[in-house]
Amino acid sequence: MDIMPADLALFLTEMKKLLQDLQSRNERLFYFTFMIVNTETSKDKLDNIVFGATSLAGKHNCILHRLDYQQEQGFMSCLPLGKNLIDIRRCMTTTATAGFVPFTTCELFQNGNALYYGINALSSNLLMADRKLLKNPNGLILGTPGSGKSFSAKREIVNVFLITDDDIAILDPEAEYAPLVQKLNGQVIKISPLSKQFINPMDISLDNMEEENPLILKSDFILSLFEVMMGKVQADERSIIDSCLQQVYMPYFVDPKNTQMPILKDLYNTILERNSPQAKHIADCMAIYVTGSLNVFNHRTNVDISNRVVCFDTKELGNALKEFGMLVVQDQIWGRVSRNRNDKKSTRYYIDEMHLLLGKEQTANYTVEIWKRFRKWGGIPTGLTQNVKDFLCSPQVANIFENSDFVYLLNQAGGDREILSKQLNISPHQLSYVTNSGAGEGLLIYGSIIIPFIDHFPKDTELYKIMTTKLEEV
Repeated sequence: MDIMPADLALFLTEMKKLLQDLQSRNERLFYFTFMIVNTETSKDKLDNIVFGATSLAGKHNCILHRLDYQQEQGFMSCLPLGKNLIDIRRCMTTTATAGFVPFTTCELFQNGNALYYGINALSSNLLMADRKLLKNPNGLILGTPGSGKSFSAKREIVNVFLITDDDIAILDPEAEYAPLVQKLNGQVIKISPLSKQFINPMDISLDNMEEENPLILKSDFILSLFEVMMGKVQADERSIIDSCLQQVYMPYFVDPKNTQMPILKDLYNTILERNSPQAKHIADCMAIYVTGSLNVFNHRTNVDISNRVVCFDTKELGNALKEFGMLVVQDQIWGRVSRNRNDKKSTRYYIDEMHLLLGKEQTANYTVEIWKRFRKWGGIPTGLTQNVKDFLCSPQVANIFENSDFVYLLNQAGGDREILSKQLNISPHQLSYVTNSGAGEGLLIYGSIIIPFIDHFPKDTELYKIMTTKLEEV
């Protein structure tokens, strides 16, 4: 053994290792041929590409041999004909052979009304998906500021507008969706104490009277508004509000015209007529929203909320009216979903800065109700937030995640990554795609599929100028 050549000793060691793999690791042997086709428009360019490929393989201790005088046979062997015309074979184990199998990348490409969600970061194939095919189409778009969160939502909104017949509703607390909505000939509703555009929280839809009493749903919503106005509503006060509601809506049920639609002042006057201490307490709490400085919601609706694309701008609503106003918007969207359900039409609902809704008890409860019930009514809600920690601090967030089969993850902060990995069962390797990633790069979670994506939108387009929120580009 001392005089055995070094290469022979190495071969003997490798052979013993191979024999051990075959005996104890359930490995098999395969005859294997691996070929690469290089194409170019000229001989010089082709030589450069072959040289580059050889150098790249050499860095990894792999030697590539050019098929001199066998180029035609090699090219024919690479075509999907199932015939190998090259008599050059290597003997490899199962594990070694599996490394060359190209079908290890998960893909997502659906037909029909599938929307574009970027390019697969591993295979460069298009990601085309239809959220309606999911068990639960509710979605979340999560990312740090500047990661492309709002841009991704706008890109999906444009695709929905062009490819489907779905209606689109947007809750916009930062006033950044108006340019896009206006280009789509949609309706931007600016809700603020100084605005002349009004939404009536007493609006009620009679479309579903055959299936259920619409007053039951409206009563539940109005009681939520009183929780905001009064802080706490006692049982006897609830009874007074409920009975007054039935009295206020009676003329409208008899003659359902817009001029008969009640407003908050009608309810206020009806409650005052009860002439009891409880009724007076309720009316006193309502006064600031009816006759006081916060009476922006004491008017009949004077905007077109039936437009296919409706954006509710709540940026200037103020802290005193923020929770009240968001509840009113949620109720309007619920009514829209209810009407569209009868027409067999879906409604897409986009909630920007969703953590604002989950920060207050009443709006959080209403949002969770949407996440639980919208699917049955043809609604597809999508929540966007950058403050993932604030979002995850809400006691209601578990219901949101459990009822969302679509998650669009962009770049995440360190603490958020750890929380999301446990919440969404993401591996450390997959987390690397949302660690210091560029704008429009991250992970797409579609049901049980997790795919890294890249979505670099061309900047020299009119659409980009409308959708971007970067200050230097606006």
